[in-house]
Amino acid sequence: MFDQAQLRKGVLEGCILKIIAAEPTYGYAIAATLRESGFADLTEGTLYPLLLRLERKNLIKAEYRAGAGGPSRKYYTLTPDGTAYLQEFTAAWRDASATVNRILQDKEG
Repeated sequence: MFDQAQLRKGVLEGCILKIIAAEPTYGYAIAATLRESGFADLTEGTLYPLLLRLERKNLIKAEYRAGAGGPSRKYYTLTPDGTAYLQEFTAAWRDASATVNRILQDKEG
Protein backbone atom coordinates (compact mmCIF):
# COMPACT_ATOMS: atom_id res chain seq x y z
CA MET A 1 0.00 0.00 0.00
CA PHE A 2 1.26 3.49 -0.89
CA ASP A 3 2.50 5.55 2.08
CA GLN A 4 1.01 9.04 1.62
CA ALA A 5 2.61 10.26 4.84
CA GLN A 6 6.11 10.02 3.35
CA LEU A 7 5.10 12.00 0.27
CA ARG A 8 3.42 14.69 2.37
CA LYS A 9 6.35 15.09 4.74
CA GLY A 10 8.53 15.89 1.75
CA VAL A 11 6.41 18.90 0.78
CA LEU A 12 5.25 20.23 4.14
CA GLU A 13 8.21 22.58 4.59
CA GLY A 14 7.45 24.36 1.34
CA CYS A 15 3.75 24.57 2.14
CA ILE A 16 4.48 25.98 5.60
CA LEU A 17 6.78 28.61 4.12
CA LYS A 18 4.11 29.61 1.60
CA ILE A 19 1.54 30.06 4.38
CA ILE A 20 3.94 32.18 6.42
CA ALA A 21 4.89 34.22 3.34
CA ALA A 22 1.29 35.40 3.03
CA GLU A 23 1.36 37.02 6.48
CA PRO A 24 3.01 36.56 9.87
CA THR A 25 1.14 33.77 11.61
CA TYR A 26 1.27 31.32 14.51
CA GLY A 27 1.35 27.55 14.78
CA TYR A 28 -2.33 26.84 15.37
CA ALA A 29 -3.33 28.98 12.38
CA ILE A 30 -0.72 27.25 10.20
CA ALA A 31 -2.07 23.86 11.26
CA ALA A 32 -5.64 24.94 10.51
CA THR A 33 -4.69 26.19 7.03
CA LEU A 34 -2.83 22.97 6.25
CA ARG A 35 -5.77 20.85 7.41
CA GLU A 36 -8.26 22.92 5.39
CA SER A 37 -5.99 22.51 2.35
CA GLY A 38 -5.99 18.71 2.52
CA PHE A 39 -3.45 17.72 5.17
CA ALA A 40 -6.33 16.44 7.31
CA ASP A 41 -4.17 14.08 9.36
CA LEU A 42 -1.60 16.73 10.31
CA THR A 43 -0.80 16.78 14.03
CA GLU A 44 0.96 19.32 16.19
CA GLY A 45 3.56 16.60 16.78
CA THR A 46 4.44 16.91 13.11
CA LEU A 47 4.08 20.68 12.70
CA TYR A 48 6.02 22.08 15.63
CA PRO A 49 9.24 20.11 15.01
CA LEU A 50 9.10 21.32 11.39
CA LEU A 51 8.70 24.93 12.55
CA LEU A 52 11.66 24.51 14.87
CA ARG A 53 13.74 23.00 12.06
CA LEU A 54 12.83 25.88 9.72
CA GLU A 55 13.80 28.35 12.44
CA ARG A 56 17.14 26.62 13.03
CA LYS A 57 17.83 26.71 9.28
CA ASN A 58 17.20 30.49 9.40
CA LEU A 59 14.28 30.22 6.98
CA ILE A 60 11.80 31.67 9.44
CA LYS A 61 12.06 33.78 12.57
CA ALA A 62 9.74 33.80 15.53
CA GLU A 63 8.62 36.45 17.96
CA TYR A 64 6.12 36.41 20.77
CA ARG A 65 3.18 38.78 20.44
CA ALA A 66 0.46 39.51 22.95
CA GLY A 67 -2.73 37.62 22.28
CA ALA A 68 -6.14 39.27 22.12
CA GLY A 69 -7.29 38.57 25.66
CA GLY A 70 -5.19 35.44 25.92
CA PRO A 71 -1.61 34.34 26.27
CA SER A 72 1.17 35.50 23.96
CA ARG A 73 1.54 33.61 20.69
CA LYS A 74 4.68 32.78 18.80
CA TYR A 75 4.36 34.40 15.36
CA TYR A 76 6.48 33.30 12.44
CA THR A 77 7.77 35.38 9.52
CA LEU A 78 10.02 34.50 6.60
CA THR A 79 13.65 35.54 6.56
CA PRO A 80 15.34 36.53 3.28
CA ASP A 81 16.78 32.99 3.16
CA GLY A 82 13.25 31.65 3.64
CA THR A 83 11.97 33.70 0.73
CA ALA A 84 14.75 32.38 -1.52
CA TYR A 85 14.13 28.80 -0.34
CA LEU A 86 10.40 29.14 -1.06
CA GLN A 87 11.13 30.34 -4.60
CA GLU A 88 13.48 27.39 -5.17
CA PHE A 89 10.97 24.94 -3.68
CA THR A 90 8.15 26.32 -5.84
CA ALA A 91 10.18 25.98 -9.05
CA ALA A 92 11.34 22.46 -8.12
CA TRP A 93 7.81 21.39 -7.19
CA ARG A 94 6.36 22.66 -10.45
CA ASP A 95 9.01 20.82 -12.46
CA ALA A 96 8.64 17.59 -10.50
CA SER A 97 4.84 17.59 -10.52
CA ALA A 98 4.74 18.34 -14.25
CA THR A 99 7.10 15.43 -14.90
CA VAL A 100 5.10 13.02 -12.76
CA ASN A 101 1.83 14.17 -14.33
CA ARG A 102 3.23 13.59 -17.82
CA ILE A 103 4.31 10.08 -16.90
CA LEU A 104 1.02 9.22 -15.18
CA GLN A 105 -1.04 10.61 -18.06
CA ASP A 106 1.02 8.69 -20.63
CA LYS A 107 0.56 5.43 -18.74
CA GLU A 108 -3.19 5.87 -18.14
CA GLY A 109 -4.16 6.21 -21.77
